[in-house]
Amino acid sequence: MIPGSPKLISADFIRRNTEIISPPLVPELSLHLATEATPLWQATETELEQNGLPPPYWAFAWAGGQAVARYVIDNAPLVAGKRVLDVGAGSGMVGLAALWASAATVISNDTDPVAAIAIALNAQTNGLEAGLTVSGRDMLDEPTMAEDGGPLYDTVLAGDICYERAMSDRMQKWLQRHADAGALVLLGDPGRTYRPTGGIAFCARYDVPVSLEIEDSELRQTTVWRLTGTAIPGSA
Repeated sequence: MIPGSPKLISADFIRRNTEIISPPLVPELSLHLATEATPLWQATETELEQNGLPPPYWAFAWAGGQAVARYVIDNAPLVAGKRVLDVGAGSGMVGLAALWASAATVISNDTDPVAAIAIALNAQTNGLEAGLTVSGRDMLDEPTMAEDGGPLYDTVLAGDICYERAMSDRMQKWLQRHADAGALVLLGDPGRTYRPTGGIAFCARYDVPVSLEIEDSELRQTTVWRLTGTAIPGSA
């Protein structure tokens, strides 16, 4: 358990309320996810709030994360032997894909304490615990440059973080600082409202199967972008 988590949620809670399945675009991994047959899927937002639970974003393989994970596995030299940060990690899918592709170390960061438990459980399920650190703190005001003047991380990965204006703006500015410091920064986005419109370069596009329970279509065209070393408009 993680102190401070809602009702001291345990890994056993996650096991009982999810199924172990592979995301459609990332068959290399098996994750504890909500499905139509699981209690977590069927619970309403009101029921979750009554039990002290935040929305279980960690229980779904979001389109942006699937796209980044697929791109990382298919382009392993981008992460192999490197220091990787997966921010807004959710289930941990993207960071685990980096470890699958031989990253030296991965920090999977998500401020939801239940997500931290899910990440650790998913890492154990896939035998990818070595090299993984799970972080639950808010990192978005932290430095992006090491004392030697280089980037703190070689590669920074983010999937589906542009769904809410305030958080998206804050996250994009911080990711841009990593890119300006010299890190490779990859962002997966299926066309969310608050995605960046400048300072990005196209990497790949995928048609990602998703559920109508969390999206408005069963297939979301999703793009992986690289943040360039040029400031995003308004990110001063």
